[in-house]
Amino acid sequence: MSDNKVLMAYFQAAAEGNINAIQSFLEQNIDINIANRQGRTAIVLASLNKHYALVEYLIAAGADINHQDETCFNPFLIACLNNDLKLLRIMIAAKADLTRLTRFGGVGITPASEKGYVDIVRELLDTTIINVNHTNFVGWTPLLEAIVLNDGGTTQQQIIKMLLDNGANPHMTDKYGKTPLQLAKEKGYSKIADLLIAAGA
Repeated sequence: MSDNKVLMAYFQAAAEGNINAIQSFLEQNIDINIANRQGRTAIVLASLNKHYALVEYLIAAGADINHQDETCFNPFLIACLNNDLKLLRIMIAAKADLTRLTRFGGVGITPASEKGYVDIVRELLDTTIINVNHTNFVGWTPLLEAIVLNDGGTTQQQIIKMLLDNGANPHMTDKYGKTPLQLAKEKGYSKIADLLIAAGA
């Protein structure tokens, strides 16, 4: 088999969650952190396809859990973006780098807050020291994203309360100088406005 065919088979085994095949490739001294054209390593492919046993096997075998592909995906950020609590717990236990950024410059809690992933946000707040006031490339904190980019419903209210209870700063403005309270009022999210006021906004 040519080197290219070997690599294709290796990546396919990772995407399919085939631990035995991956073990065989590693015994043949294939680089565990070699990446495909998209910059995806075996652990990124296994993570995208929810092959948790293979993810854990690759961690134990020394895979780089923090490597990011061409779109900035790595296993920790995949968990946060895809609402994958099981993968998130594996990555937290493996001490994933919480400061790695998505392609929009957010940390893991940023997209999770925006998308309304209550379990992911709770897990991050309860078990890590992720920065709840991190500002992304467009000047938004997780709190601002949770207000501006969703529907203001009960899920978002729950997330905003959790963020505020865990140190989210209700005074940090967007790049136009608008506060979370102003933005909530503009959107007509009265219950979110009440939460912000209760938090000292």
